[in-house]
Amino acid sequence: MTSPDPRRTPWRADLAAAGLEGQVPSGRFVAGVPRRVWLGAASLKAAPDEAAGQTSQLLFGEGFTVYEEAGGWAWGQNRTDGYVGYVRSAALGAEGRAPTHRVWALRTFLYPEPNLKVPPLDALSLTTAVAVAGEREGWAELDGGGWVFGGHLAPLDRVEPDIAGTACRLLGVPYLWGGRTSLGLDCSALVQIALAAAGVAAPRDSDMQRAETGVSLGAVAADGHGVTVRRGDIVFFPGHVGIMIDDHRLVHATAFAMAVTLEPLAAVVARTDPTRGGGLLAVRRL
Repeated sequence: MTSPDPRRTPWRADLAAAGLEGQVPSGRFVAGVPRRVWLGAASLKAAPDEAAGQTSQLLFGEGFTVYEEAGGWAWGQNRTDGYVGYVRSAALGAEGRAPTHRVWALRTFLYPEPNLKVPPLDALSLTTAVAVAGEREGWAELDGGGWVFGGHLAPLDRVEPDIAGTACRLLGVPYLWGGRTSLGLDCSALVQIALAAAGVAAPRDSDMQRAETGVSLGAVAADGHGVTVRRGDIVFFPGHVGIMIDDHRLVHATAFAMAVTLEPLAAVVARTDPTRGGGLLAVRRL
């Protein structure tokens, strides 16, 4: 039997989610406690240690199901994309109201009062979900406290189907392993954000996106020859993903440039070396 993917399965040898009982071996099974993220971005880690590498980030307003809290850390699962890991307990608060809006600006500030002259509390990034509890003179009061400029928000049902256009809004943003915000992100987060703006839920990592997002255009040549692509197609390489902006260029967050950038598809194919198992792996279309 294939073991469940630990990235999306709240399962350890000593502890697992109650819903997994009978499916995986574990010392005990517990029902999770629903919480919500109350920081602009909180680092998700593979271990409860500040020195541990970041595997992803949790964004303000995201639901997080907690299965264990100890030593200032919470172990659980992001309810947006299913990612499992450890986050500082201080980043989490009560469940609160369900989100009503998304941040539509590249980023916006969270203020303690509806006054642009006071020091902000935090920064919220593009597609961050928020629950608006009230409004005053163009400002939106958020459930749980804090104010955001209302012009930077849009209702949850607003969508931008041009995923290439959304990704291009993030050009120049630094590459950050595990990052999911307009202050720093990785290749699969760029795709996840662009799809979220289009109203399409996407998994966190590029291999998951290659298996689950859109529809496959079929087998492709690793060297990219004979492949017909168009704007909005999602292209995959070993451990990497980008979005085509036309028939020969893609926008992607790449460690090669340490930023979100535009490149010819042929250049990325060559750099990933199709002669040694690299190159273009797949093309998927919404």
